[in-house]
Amino acid sequence: MQKRFSFLSGPPWPVMCMIFLFVTLFAGCNAVGPDYKQPDLFPKGAWHAPMQEGLAQTPSAPEQLAQWWTVLNDPVLTDLIFCAVQNNLEIKLALERIRQYRLLKAIEKADELPAVNASGGASWAGTSNEKGTGTVSKSYNAGLDASWEIDLFGRIQRSIEAADASLAAKQEAWRDALVSLVADLAGSYIDVRTAQIRLHVLNQNIASQTESFQLTQWQNQAGLTDELDVHQARYSLERAKAQVPALESTLAEAMNRVAVLSGLAPGTLNNKLTDPRPLPQLPPAIAVGLPVDALRRRPDIREAEYELIAQTAQVGVATAGLYPDLTLSGSIGVNALNPAELIDNALDPSHWARSLAASLSHTLFDAGSIRKHIAVQSSLQEQALIQYETTILSALEEVENALIAYAKEQIRLDHLSVAAEQARMAEDLAKKKYESGLIDFSTVLTSQQTVLSYESDLATSQGTCVSNLITLYKVLGGGWSPAGSNNTTGGQNRSEAQQTP
Repeated sequence: MQKRFSFLSGPPWPVMCMIFLFVTLFAGCNAVGPDYKQPDLFPKGAWHAPMQEGLAQTPSAPEQLAQWWTVLNDPVLTDLIFCAVQNNLEIKLALERIRQYRLLKAIEKADELPAVNASGGASWAGTSNEKGTGTVSKSYNAGLDASWEIDLFGRIQRSIEAADASLAAKQEAWRDALVSLVADLAGSYIDVRTAQIRLHVLNQNIASQTESFQLTQWQNQAGLTDELDVHQARYSLERAKAQVPALESTLAEAMNRVAVLSGLAPGTLNNKLTDPRPLPQLPPAIAVGLPVDALRRRPDIREAEYELIAQTAQVGVATAGLYPDLTLSGSIGVNALNPAELIDNALDPSHWARSLAASLSHTLFDAGSIRKHIAVQSSLQEQALIQYETTILSALEEVENALIAYAKEQIRLDHLSVAAEQARMAEDLAKKKYESGLIDFSTVLTSQQTVLSYESDLATSQGTCVSNLITLYKVLGGGWSPAGSNNTTGGQNRSEAQQTP
């Protein structure tokens, strides 16, 4: 069989090997486009909000922030958080996105290596005539061919940088989802307990007003008072009872929210939440650290920065279009008249048909398309920078507001506690004077309504104080653990690496 070498006029093998070695060593060393430089956007100094009611700007322990709900000392809440982390659909979706971007990164990295294809075929051809004689020819072939884009100007390198940053951004999005999930679940749990306390307060007030209504009936029957007191006692009692359905609806909605956040159907956790529990006690002190500590920890800020890194790399990918592309290719093939000969020829290099080629291509005219594409990517980079700065400012605002809300609501709670206590004392005194005939029933009626209002406000404020604490931990970036830590979300010894696919 005649040998076929498509590279007879080309350089000898040693020279081609040197070319391959040179290109391998120096490809991608000079990636075009901008290198990422972290913007100096983090503020210096301390928080502007006053440090009151146990707040302190001392650094917070990472372990405590990772499992901040443990300071509430509520085992039911801890179990619910663990269940939610395992089953919440938003968390599962975030994990799937991480898996997707990990595969996209692998695709980009595959461009660094040559692409090798195998081919094979068989053909039969024949002729015939009227006498039934003819000829039949058969041929078989097999071969390998490879192509390799040499990353002289860093297009592939920048693509891999962008894929790396995009993957990291999705991992931060998963962490941000954890932060939001834990805070939302805890907040809904506090809504459940607050509604139960308000229902208890309302039922106590209804019991008290029922006694007053019965008292007015007895005194009216005895001729000690007229029907006006009876009617006033009755409408006040019915007004209090009318508040029960609305509170029960609020309680049911909060329970359903807890179930859905846990990845379960509404109503699934009602048995677990039906028995009332007191609201958790606030910790005596909370270390909030400095602004820079919160900004470095918050996943949404880290995600925004990785998005900026990815877009910066995309500018380099677009810039590489201004430079030539170098591709190396080669092939090896054998032909034979039968399968046995094909195998023999494949094992004998003297029968190989070989080729090596190097191609250099460059766009000479595209009406400015490449440069416009670079401008588009640069604009997207600027947008990512603006979004990064916006995320930082929003985070600072959230923390400042959370610090103020946490302290001021506790001050309000102190005043409401005194007001509710005084209202209860006034109610007792009004009842005694009414029974003694010293005052009319309208005073008793007013005092009972005041007690209900203040005690309901007091219960709401107690829940708000705990909810504000939850919000504070959320905006500080609490609720997830750094990679490799044994203190992880859900209170279990599972590292971040184990939770990420």
